[in-house]
Amino acid sequence: MNEDTTPRPTREELAMTLFEHIGELRKRIIYTLIVLVIGLVIGLFLANPAYDFLMSQEPVSGMKLHTFSLWDGIGMYMKFALVIALLLVVPFAFFQLWAFVKPALHEREQRAALTFVPLALLLFIGGLAFSYFVVFPMAFNFTTDVSKHLGLEETYGITQYFTFLFNILIPISLLFELPILIMFLTQIRILTPTRLRKMRRIAYLILIIVGTMITPPDFISDMLVAVPLIVLYEISVMLSGVVYRKQQARDAAWEEEFGT
Repeated sequence: MNEDTTPRPTREELAMTLFEHIGELRKRIIYTLIVLVIGLVIGLFLANPAYDFLMSQEPVSGMKLHTFSLWDGIGMYMKFALVIALLLVVPFAFFQLWAFVKPALHEREQRAALTFVPLALLLFIGGLAFSYFVVFPMAFNFTTDVSKHLGLEETYGITQYFTFLFNILIPISLLFELPILIMFLTQIRILTPTRLRKMRRIAYLILIIVGTMITPPDFISDMLVAVPLIVLYEISVMLSGVVYRKQQARDAAWEEEFGT
């Protein structure tokens, strides 16, 4: 039997490789933070048109919002800027993640993983639409109905209103990235469909907890948010299975052609 005479890497070489990976990851994070700052600047310019648009929509159309602090107006601009910046940062962050793991992927895997970048943007926009047109009106109507039932006079501050709005929009929009994230992690062989199925109960529990945290405290509202999130997880498992089966087929073909 022939012994493997391939020289093994020394500790110094392994340490150098580790530091190179850390340096590469640091570079990708810095790029993402730069784009975040650029997105915030762009968001500040677009904040006023976005504010005018939202103020013309129900349920806030015709409602008078008040300011209770000199910083409320600035805080509103920053909240709008953050949401607008996320539209740029989310796909760019996925691109940076792809660039970081690219050297470890085969050419086909590189092309397949790169398609996740535009899909990330589409899913984020879909999450924004779902949270704004479905979840937010439901949450707003619930809270105002409770106030009317208690005989309270409704006086809303601009900070309180938009904080309430964005606390619903941002988490749900980011959770809509779950299928893309799971497909990507499957593509780079970190996750498998079997592992995701074993994690199903824990994942359901986490998603239900998240759903109850970002919706009014009633069962119907909680389920209207938790159920779509659970469906998203099941779609993620299904898509992970598609990616995994393609990987297995390519590996089998490679073994058949080059294996000994």
